[in-house]
Amino acid sequence: MNTKNEKTSWGKFAGWYHRMIEERGGYQKEVILPNLLRILNVKKGEMILDLACGQGFFTREFFKKGAQVAGADVSEELIKIARKNSPREIRYEIAPADDLKFLKNGSVDKITIVLAIQNIENPRSVFAECGRILKPAGELFLVTNHPAFRVPKESEWGFDDKNKIQYRRINRYLSESKVKIQMSPGDRPEEHSLSFHRPLQFYFKALRGAGFCVGGLEEWVSNRKSEPGPRAAAENRARKEIPLFLFIKAQKLNL
Repeated sequence: MNTKNEKTSWGKFAGWYHRMIEERGGYQKEVILPNLLRILNVKKGEMILDLACGQGFFTREFFKKGAQVAGADVSEELIKIARKNSPREIRYEIAPADDLKFLKNGSVDKITIVLAIQNIENPRSVFAECGRILKPAGELFLVTNHPAFRVPKESEWGFDDKNKIQYRRINRYLSESKVKIQMSPGDRPEEHSLSFHRPLQFYFKALRGAGFCVGGLEEWVSNRKSEPGPRAAAENRARKEIPLFLFIKAQKLNL
């Protein structure tokens, strides 16, 4: 989605990804967006970069709040969709997340990376580039799948029939991994992207190494609700207790 490696780009899934968010919405609209806008606290006129912006869903929402906004993504297909569906005042650039030549040093107030860092192979380089373009005390807002509870192909829901409890099974956590993920089930099953798992401590260490201090962390739960049935209450209770999304706010240190 936002790296030089084409295997991790979502360009080949651009149409499917655009329809999924714009037409169906789901957790992007109902969970991520309201929480992110609450924390982002957009100020009129400030400069926000939506990094790995995809088709510009979140970028446009930041613009509506009065910010000057730019979006960047490595996928030419997604940027084309973003430009087509956005006001002309929003600047979109095709660029990998670790090489943002179109932005000057210290020119950005806030950066968002929404549900994309798990698809980036070189997050340390990305954080370093974010540090370059952020103003002193600028902030990075990171939203990702929760690394403690969503480990690609190593975590799943289960049900304890004896105790009538829905639980989350985690087979591995501390080890980093890279796995192939089919992005559009039922459609072109031979095509895939890559997803990277890293434990929570990885992100804290990587951010600190790039000159950031973590100043905020929240865990967000799924918006899904089960259809009426014998397991519905247990399933809904588990969703409220086990967060599937993680938010981190990091501030650039004046070193």
